[in-house]
Amino acid sequence: MVALVTGASSGIGRDIAKSLARHGINVIITARRKERLFKLKHELMQKYGVKVKVIAADLSDESEVFGLYEKVKKYNIDILVNNAGFGVYGEFTETDLNSELNMLDVNVRAFHILFKLFLKDFVKRDFGYILNTASVAGFFPGPYFSSYYASKAYIVRMSQAVNQELIARNSAVNISVLCPGPVATEFGETARVKFLTPLSNSEKLAEHAVREMFGGTFLICDNFLTRAGICISKFIPDSLLIPGLGFFQKRRK
Repeated sequence: MVALVTGASSGIGRDIAKSLARHGINVIITARRKERLFKLKHELMQKYGVKVKVIAADLSDESEVFGLYEKVKKYNIDILVNNAGFGVYGEFTETDLNSELNMLDVNVRAFHILFKLFLKDFVKRDFGYILNTASVAGFFPGPYFSSYYASKAYIVRMSQAVNQELIARNSAVNISVLCPGPVATEFGETARVKFLTPLSNSEKLAEHAVREMFGGTFLICDNFLTRAGICISKFIPDSLLIPGLGFFQKRRK
């Protein structure tokens, strides 16, 4: 089997690539930081004896997203890990517009393009796995982190809708959406926020996500607290939920 992992230079993407290699799966890893990708490539080849291909790409550039697909489609990808993404923190009137647009290009547009192109290939073959990385944030409004939360909601809802379409056509293609809470990665540093709750271990989360994906699980969470949070989001009225989230989010600066 061959997997494509986006956002593989660090964090969850890097550790999912490691987990897949540990399971004997050849991987194509992509991100902007080529040096980190080659370091990961050497580690995976030495430890697990799998084939690893590096493709450096900036997924905020739409042409590079389509270019990535064109470069890898000849490998008959079996698994797409649609993981690349980042966040922009701050009050909406004060955050940098260009940073937000770049974030939306990666979190939404690149996600959407790769999801659609690879899913069409998988449906034709009636085989394949897609793991979309969202967040528990996708189930909540996020004052002071508004565009990031909204982008993750897009991933959650798109994954839910398309998964139902596959079920209706009795497709053997499997879609999973990974919705963790805070994870110990570079995300907080990049978004310039601090976490106020315990952080999940990225390597353990990645191994859990891969196993659950192969098991056909649609919604993958990292722990009981995350699952409980998602349940709570369905029962507490927005009129009560949003002010509380705003108070919580403001303290993360």
